[in-house]
Amino acid sequence: MIDLYFAATPNGLKAKLFLEEAQLPYRVMPISLSKGEQFDPAFLAISPNNKIPAIVDHDPVGGGEPVKLFESGAILLYLAEKIGRLIPKEIHGRAEVLQWLFWQMAGLGPMAGQIGHFNVYAPEKVPYAIDRYTRETARLYGVLDHQLADRAFIAGEFSIADIACYPWIVPHEAHGQNLDTFPHLKRWFDSMATRPATLRTYQDVENVYAPKHAISEEERRVLFGAGKRA
Repeated sequence: MIDLYFAATPNGLKAKLFLEEAQLPYRVMPISLSKGEQFDPAFLAISPNNKIPAIVDHDPVGGGEPVKLFESGAILLYLAEKIGRLIPKEIHGRAEVLQWLFWQMAGLGPMAGQIGHFNVYAPEKVPYAIDRYTRETARLYGVLDHQLADRAFIAGEFSIADIACYPWIVPHEAHGQNLDTFPHLKRWFDSMATRPATLRTYQDVENVYAPKHAISEEERRVLFGAGKRA
């Protein structure tokens, strides 16, 4: 059994999507970010960076003590190696998947996250930031579109690269992007959206990038400020 500490952010959905694709037994441990539950000492013992997702694998390969893990990219890699699927064993294929996993972690996620913040959550419009992150996110969408021009999946075969990237394309409207501008990316996105595991993952999940109702200053402080940690 795997405990998944979860909120419905793109990074949280990456871990959930993997577990659904792999059909590993897991239970969701909800973390309310707006209530500051990510700062609870019990959660910090698993995820010292006070971010979701995090997992506890109670049945690690080889037995022994449960494995605690934070950082969504590390979780995807760990779980793929645990089941021996969704990342190639052959060196060239493995390298291809890893570079796109790290591309998502270092580029697509941070930049798309910034424009999502400034478009949806920021208390005031900041034109320079909106322009800067919209343009950079468009560039990254273009990189992915080019990669998908001659293949069904990002690294050739379906892998953790696709699982990592898909939840960051779901909120494309909040990112200020029109998928019709990226036809290869759109084809891949539509294909990913119809996978049974994707449908299960997103069933009854909150859209955190929907046009937001007003949030309180306390919620804003907890979500985007110093939080509860001294």
